[in-house]
Amino acid sequence: MIRAYKFLLRPTVRQVQALSEMLRDHCSLYNGALQERRDAYRHPSKTSVRYGEQSAQLKEIRAFDPENQGRWSFSSQQATLRRLDRAMQAFFRRVRSGDAPGCPRFRGVSWFNTVDFPKDGDGCRWDSTPHDPVTRVRLQGVGHVKVHQHRPVPGRVKTVSVKREGRKWFVVLTAEQEQPDPLPATGSVVGIDLGIANFLADSDCTFVPNPRHDRRAAVKLQAAQQALSRFPRCKTKDRTANHRRAVEKVAQLHGKVRRQRLDHAHKAALGLVRTHDVIAHEDLRIRNMSKAPAPKPDLDKAGAFLPNGAAAKAGLNRSINDAGWGVFLTILHAKAESAGREVIAVDPRNTSRTCPACGHIAKENRPTQEKFHCVACGHTAHADTVGALNVLRAGLVRRNAYPV
Repeated sequence: MIRAYKFLLRPTVRQVQALSEMLRDHCSLYNGALQERRDAYRHPSKTSVRYGEQSAQLKEIRAFDPENQGRWSFSSQQATLRRLDRAMQAFFRRVRSGDAPGCPRFRGVSWFNTVDFPKDGDGCRWDSTPHDPVTRVRLQGVGHVKVHQHRPVPGRVKTVSVKREGRKWFVVLTAEQEQPDPLPATGSVVGIDLGIANFLADSDCTFVPNPRHDRRAAVKLQAAQQALSRFPRCKTKDRTANHRRAVEKVAQLHGKVRRQRLDHAHKAALGLVRTHDVIAHEDLRIRNMSKAPAPKPDLDKAGAFLPNGAAAKAGLNRSINDAGWGVFLTILHAKAESAGREVIAVDPRNTSRTCPACGHIAKENRPTQEKFHCVACGHTAHADTVGALNVLRAGLVRRNAYPV
């Protein structure tokens, strides 16, 4: 199995400058390759440029510009071109499926924060000084950079990535490891229902409250964003010291919220994996759930629109994004795989409207957000617990129909 590790880098002043130049030059390569693809597509012949053709040009580019492009790893530059190729493939896939295409855009220097090295030993070397008590990673064009390695990395390191987050630098590793021993069986199965009022409710009548990290930081975020909005829009190199501090303040607050959300997701997922052998959850389409409502044109007035509940839906969308269901489910699946647990995704339709006692399905069974009252048999319970019970039953049916 493949596992990822993220460690803080402690570069010197010169190494910070070299890392910034590496990001700048890879960003320039990305934008140049994107411009070539756009020009080819706009040509009357509709010529398509692919990754293989652009990768073949790298040798000439490095020879023409040895100071900027020639000093960096050839493999990392190929990885940047592959990154653009994946973005273009996703763009054409969305076009063919009829979704909003979202063509890849040119990246500013402050938007391009990651450089990938596809193979350890090719342009980079993890733990480059094994006899030194301080762990270091060697990067071509940068040197041996100190790493704050807070835990061991078992297995063989496959890829290395350098990432910038604000003023901090990180190294992200992927290591190939043997499948760990599964956790002891508990004989417990559970269904979970994700929500807004409660982050998680399970079929055992247990509730995990929603921390609402974004809402708790809303006041500070609003003040920081208002302070930033007072500065005119300008390029990064033209920003004043006060402008840079305002940008960093907003980034720090968003980063703190992101880390809090991630920490909460890890702890909630770990608790479920340690306690239960089988975990069933709803197969949510979060992107569709958080879409803005379609506008409603007023047929009587040209250019006018009818109310479509966009303001109320915007508040719900913020709450959905703040809960971080997608991050939690990704972490849950990863932890379950490592622990030898089974996670089952089921169809979420009518899970909160179906009576677990008699099976009656009706919208009226859920008169309020929290209350469930079956109009057929009179069964009463918490609505989220009812949803978790129905999810568990659907998961067990699917498990028995498709045994592992």
